[in-house]
Amino acid sequence: MSTIIALETHDVRFPTSRELDGSDAMNPDPDYSAAYVVLRTDAPDDLAGYGLVFTIGRGNDVQTAAVAALAEHVVGLRVDEVIADLGAFARRLTNDSQLRWLGPEKGVMHMAIGAVINAAWDLAARAAKKPLWRYIAELTPEQLVDTIDFRYLTDALTRDEALAILRAAQPQRAQRIAQLIEQGYPAYTTSPGWLGYSDEKLVRLAKEAVADGFRTIKLKVGANVQDDIRRCRLAREAIGPDIAMAVDANQRWDVGPAIDWMRQLAEFDIAWIEEPTSPDDVLGHAAIRQGITPVPVSTGEHTQNRVVFKQLLQAGAVDLIQIDAARVGGVNENLAILLLAAKFNVRVFPHAGGVGLCELVQHLAMADFVAITGQMEDRAIEFVDHLHQHFLDPVRIQHGRYLAPEAPGFSAEMHAASIAEFSYPDGRFWVEDLAASAKG
Repeated sequence: MSTIIALETHDVRFPTSRELDGSDAMNPDPDYSAAYVVLRTDAPDDLAGYGLVFTIGRGNDVQTAAVAALAEHVVGLRVDEVIADLGAFARRLTNDSQLRWLGPEKGVMHMAIGAVINAAWDLAARAAKKPLWRYIAELTPEQLVDTIDFRYLTDALTRDEALAILRAAQPQRAQRIAQLIEQGYPAYTTSPGWLGYSDEKLVRLAKEAVADGFRTIKLKVGANVQDDIRRCRLAREAIGPDIAMAVDANQRWDVGPAIDWMRQLAEFDIAWIEEPTSPDDVLGHAAIRQGITPVPVSTGEHTQNRVVFKQLLQAGAVDLIQIDAARVGGVNENLAILLLAAKFNVRVFPHAGGVGLCELVQHLAMADFVAITGQMEDRAIEFVDHLHQHFLDPVRIQHGRYLAPEAPGFSAEMHAASIAEFSYPDGRFWVEDLAASAKG
């Protein structure tokens, strides 16, 4: 049987700050980037697994180095053994007796581990010739729970409770797969809402989003309350009363200012406020939620691990949560988070955008629909129309819905030409950009 013969990494960066794509109150000039990883094997069909960590520019070299440091832990492993026990593979990395000191289970090293774990799941789905969402959805409940580390969760979710949730979903699995393939999964879009966009661009893109079938848009807020009031008014007038509008502060506020600010925006019928304060402040989110009722509160894209998600849910701090495919410890930990949300009856609106996040997280949301909750019409996956052309299996959006991926794997593989063009600092784009800057 084949083995993993190399862990290959690439520091890939795109100059999105030039057009203020991705700009928000905390991150005004992001250059969307990826610490990209490939697990190479010696299989005769060139089987490989792909994963990534999303960053926004500076520091992507640090993240890439963290991924590269994991090579000695995976090179030489047999592919069949990795695929047969993805839970053991994940625990091999997250529980390493020395690497664990760098977290535990948070920060740069945990995201690096998550990228490698995701690459292993990509490898497994490719070997099975299934898109990852279907590969996950067709595992037995016992196989699924075996991938999850329940340590630190059993006061909120036990293995038996997780099994009960998964078994309850089993009878409808085939029907849900057919429904997903026929209808797709609801999306919402942040494309009109970047903070650096002009009023004219906001209005134009908001109207285009509605015309394209999106039923929810999201605006970035948090830098200036009067600007936010003006932009929310323009957006609401552009989309009308029947389209939902969420706002996202990207952790800009303390608790008191968050409450005051959102009370001033409440007149615009806000669908939810996302990341109003620090992602680590569970009690702060609970206070904000109490202070701005009935406006729903959401967080999660920067939540470091399943334990903090557990606390957010136990504290009643959120009305809905985001998951992020590249923030926590890979598919395994995201499955734990999805099961926690199901246990607490909290809706999930996955975070996406960036580099490859739409491609990745669609699989997790779709697997949740088929194998866990059976719900999708009261939730949606974020969509941002940037950088999809760099992926071999880009997302497909039709009438405001994600179409179910058909190609085997996790949709994470990038075009070799894109890697050659945008690798930092030696890719062709960056070499030419530096030369142009030197000439003045």
